Amino acid sequence: MKKPELLSPAGDMERLEYAIAYGADAVYVSGQDYSLRAKASNFSLTDIRKASKVVHSAGKKLYVTMNIFARDTDFHRMENHIESLADAGVDAVIVADPGILSMVKKVAPELKIHISTQANVTNTAAANFWASQGASRVVLARELSAPEITQIAKNVDIETEVFVHGAMCISYSGRCLLSKFLANRDANRGDCAHSCRWKYYLVEEKRPGLYHEIQEDGRGTYFFNSKDLALIRHIPELIGCGLDSFKIEGRMKSTHYVAAITKIYRQAIDSYFANPENYKPEPEWFEEIQKVSHRKYSTGFFLGNKGEEILDCARYEKTHDFVGLVDGYDEKRGLVIVSVRNRLSISEPVEILSPDGLVKEYCIPEMVLLKDGEEDVLVDVSHAGFKVGIPSDKPWPKFAIIRRRVSKDFNFA
Repeated sequence: MKKPELLSPAGDMERLEYAIAYGADAVYVSGQDYSLRAKASNFSLTDIRKASKVVHSAGKKLYVTMNIFARDTDFHRMENHIESLADAGVDAVIVADPGILSMVKKVAPELKIHISTQANVTNTAAANFWASQGASRVVLARELSAPEITQIAKNVDIETEVFVHGAMCISYSGRCLLSKFLANRDANRGDCAHSCRWKYYLVEEKRPGLYHEIQEDGRGTYFFNSKDLALIRHIPELIGCGLDSFKIEGRMKSTHYVAAITKIYRQAIDSYFANPENYKPEPEWFEEIQKVSHRKYSTGFFLGNKGEEILDCARYEKTHDFVGLVDGYDEKRGLVIVSVRNRLSISEPVEILSPDGLVKEYCIPEMVLLKDGEEDVLVDVSHAGFKVGIPSDKPWPKFAIIRRRVSKDFNFA
């Protein structure tokens, strides 16, 4: 058995640092060009150079996406971009377009190339083809079952990677035309309008103008919507496939999502390899994935062709709100410094999540609003964008996250 890499997403530098702190072996990010997440914050070349230093100083790896399906106009500045990535010391680029692959090989032949899930690798021959073109890894299509993944991973001379958690598209590994057709926003060039999440009605051919709403729930019917993928219950089967990397989706997701989901899969992988014969999933892992914002969960196609179990309405759900990040400790005043991201109140209990895996319940006794150049003020409630101080006789863990319960619903099968 080989221990797979845990690969986490990062939409900005903050999320990259939290991904590393919470256990990622590697992080994938987008530059400001050539990525399928054009609406994310993304990384400038200066940011990528900084990210490379942060990641490598922790002994981890950094991958940068260049996974659009390019047009001729996209190639005008591409050589400079690739040279800059190579100079920054990134460990690999993730591509789908053969033209971009050729450009990377020409400009930076030492730079490793990973083939994106957008390339729809669904068989051994396709994986071997990309290996023959100089790629070092293929990200297999989400449509594959466990036996199909195993067949490919164990019969190719190239690294293999699969998505284990996060959002899925109702299209062939993300190659969707809905957004371009309905909103003139090309999903295959990073500008998806998420048209599959819109509310649709059914119109019968001979009754134009008569719109039928099929009542699945009070919000309507969503013909194209998929549940989110969650394979946390199937770590032994995933490891048995012989994969090199487990990938978490979510470059558009919050810092809380990146940290919490990375932590869960880190614990699960490590727990399995510590004692494979007596491995048991921990109940708190399933509770933890309910705390981040998500759609209902599914195992996708991993357990076979169960497409009817993948569709659902577009509603997001979660049991907790992400309310703040621990920024540091003012030893002189005995205050934990917190950057507030959502309403934070002394009137309700919170949870403190830290990289060591512990979740601690806490009730904030008092809170000081911190403003530059102004006197500190005691407050009962603070809101996003402010910094507050919470009295404590010792620092809280670095990279700790504060959240509060908003729902007791829990329904992960």
